[in-house]
Amino acid sequence: MPHFNDISKQLFGKPLSELGEIERRILAHARDRRAIATDSHATFAAGLSFGERLADNIARIGGSWSFIIGFCGFLVCWVLLNTVLLAAGAFDPYPYIFLNLMLSMLAALQAPVIMMSQNRQAERDRFAASKDYEVNLKSEVELIALHHKVDDVLLREISELRADLAALNRQLERYRAPPAQE
Repeated sequence: MPHFNDISKQLFGKPLSELGEIERRILAHARDRRAIATDSHATFAAGLSFGERLADNIARIGGSWSFIIGFCGFLVCWVLLNTVLLAAGAFDPYPYIFLNLMLSMLAALQAPVIMMSQNRQAERDRFAASKDYEVNLKSEVELIALHHKVDDVLLREISELRADLAALNRQLERYRAPPAQE
């Protein structure tokens, strides 16, 4: 088996000492014939804290049609309750100052939570892209190694065929040669 440094030069065009951590790990996995593909979502999710999972769930709910429709229903109920049903004794009469305060507080809290979730989604995307790169790189390394093996087999077979052809030519020449004159 060729030396690891020779393989590095052959596959990456640079010595092993100049390879990055990912390339070294890929070569080690290829050498040991181990899989490198993992479920990037599960791997990333395993490292999330309770607060991060909570923020993701709040963003998932807050960015859904069910939340929008439910919240519109809540607003309609609030307005109907304070305008029609409790006309004289409404706890938040028109112009609904208490409702505006609650909506402002909800927006003030919901916006940073959604931004945190979006930042984490960007991190998740970068993590997945990194894992995809590793899998693609290993596939490339394996394909190149496979090409080299096939090339070696073909060259050996061609060499053997040439040797067989040369032997057949020698035998043919012996049969063709006129008998020696006495």
